[in-house]
Amino acid sequence: MHLYRTHHCAALSQDNAGETVRLSGWIHRKRDHGGVLFVDLRDHYGITQIVADEDSPALALLDSLRVESVVTIDGEVKRRGPETVNPNLATGAIEVFARAAQVQSRAEELPMPVAGEQEYPEEIRLKYRFLDLRRDTLHANIVKRTRIISDMRTRMADAGFTEYSTPILTASSPEGARDFLVPSRIHNGKFYALPQAPQQYKQLLMVAGFDRYFQIAPCFRDEDPRADRLPGEFYQLDLEMSFVTQEDVWNTMEPVIGGVFEAFAEGRHVTPTGSFPRIPYAEAMLKYGSDKPDLRNPLIISDVTRHFEKSGFGIFERIVGQGGVVRVIPAPNTAEKSRKFFDDMNGWAQSEGHAGLGYVTRKGGEFGGPIAKNHGPERMEELYNELGLGPDDGLFFAAGKEAAAAKLAGAARIRVGEELDLIAQDRFELCWIVDFPFYEWDEEEKRVDFSHNPFSMPQGGLEALRNQDPLTINAYQYDLVCNGYEIASGSIRNHDPETMVAAFEKVGLSKEDVEERFGGLYRAFHYGAPPHGGMAAGVDRVVMLLCGAVNLREITLFPMNQRAEDLLMGAPSPAEPKQLRELGIRIVEPPKQ
Repeated sequence: MHLYRTHHCAALSQDNAGETVRLSGWIHRKRDHGGVLFVDLRDHYGITQIVADEDSPALALLDSLRVESVVTIDGEVKRRGPETVNPNLATGAIEVFARAAQVQSRAEELPMPVAGEQEYPEEIRLKYRFLDLRRDTLHANIVKRTRIISDMRTRMADAGFTEYSTPILTASSPEGARDFLVPSRIHNGKFYALPQAPQQYKQLLMVAGFDRYFQIAPCFRDEDPRADRLPGEFYQLDLEMSFVTQEDVWNTMEPVIGGVFEAFAEGRHVTPTGSFPRIPYAEAMLKYGSDKPDLRNPLIISDVTRHFEKSGFGIFERIVGQGGVVRVIPAPNTAEKSRKFFDDMNGWAQSEGHAGLGYVTRKGGEFGGPIAKNHGPERMEELYNELGLGPDDGLFFAAGKEAAAAKLAGAARIRVGEELDLIAQDRFELCWIVDFPFYEWDEEEKRVDFSHNPFSMPQGGLEALRNQDPLTINAYQYDLVCNGYEIASGSIRNHDPETMVAAFEKVGLSKEDVEERFGGLYRAFHYGAPPHGGMAAGVDRVVMLLCGAVNLREITLFPMNQRAEDLLMGAPSPAEPKQLRELGIRIVEPPKQ
């Protein structure tokens, strides 16, 4: 017999009745029924019920152990009576009568429970992550994560891609976040950077003739944590293709990403492959107030600015006269809602830093509220007819400069959808957002800057860069969005050195700057570069959606906390003086406040 086990803890069934078996695992739960001890023995695979009574030599030992102690049990498999079968367990039709038990490792008193799914402080969960990872939901999420990544690899290989690994120690790259720097001991005073993404390397692979590359790539960005991105590091399904248009990328990747969602959706609806909507950025910002719209929400934002160019409602007329816009969000079937519902929405908008969220109520065709009173019933009727609203539908208003009004309208659309329970929870709605602006105006720096990936191809190419207002140029850039999350981003790349220089000149960089900062890529483009494009899908976000989690910590093995600290391993930590001397680094204390 094997030293530790003949079966794992989910393997036994009624077919094994009468067999002598050996199991090893953790004591998950214990129940003492007056001289009969029931122990749920757990391993990675599942749970088997162990029974020890007064005739069992193992009773005293098992009774003395704390939960989460590791034991090996020798015993006989017995069928359970019909009244004691547990249909929720794979082994629920049997139990093992303990003939002998051996302690492999005694557990001390636990700092947090393993059995059950009760909430527990995050600080304790992260410090004792090895215990947290034993809990059912988190353990299952991590297993599902590995299966999802394996499925991605299989689908990419089936689509003709080959996995290549790119360097981790590299040069700084303008990906829009701070780099993690690694000091060089050999080259004193110089630093490597951990890759924010393998962007330049994967383009160089295309120049080198590899045609279809992919990688489950670790990426590192020194940025503040948020619920949909962990501090420090994340993983992406990174890919690049040669001799392709953006339509080729979409048509290739829809079956991959859509197929992954279908494989793990567990009965939930997934947008069919080949029919992902393709929504221009400008349209997304108008209709949804966001470039990552949640299409499970049926509410559509409309621009009603022209209705308030001349209006009895002076606030809106003044905003429109100063170049602002008025956007509206319908609130269907709210006739029975109290005034408090509408006032609370206005209060919410103010708490988010906006001036407020105007509204009109309507019940049985009768309009209510200051906007309707001042704008007039005839004009309100005209507005409602244009929007296709009914006699019991309310309406919320976001007015101001276009960017601010769009932002408020987008947030209000989500809020109204949630408050009215309009968002379909059993669906994965995927879409492409396309035609992103290549440049944007940086109000703080008072200059033009890239709005997205600087290595993208501008629509119209070199001619557009030479003859067009940069703020009117779109790029061959696209995002893949699911349920309000950006899950992938990509573009057709700029592979022409002259066009590359012209693009960077618009943001104030010279040809010399381009050669210095992106020398490898720039040189490569002088020696025969194929047209190419690709994208990167966020593995962590895809897994989070498929697991139904609301925080990336629930699908990650050893995450940091909100202050970018690893409480388990004690990172970051001070360096030894000897290490600092070898690296030629001196710590400068921040000024005291």
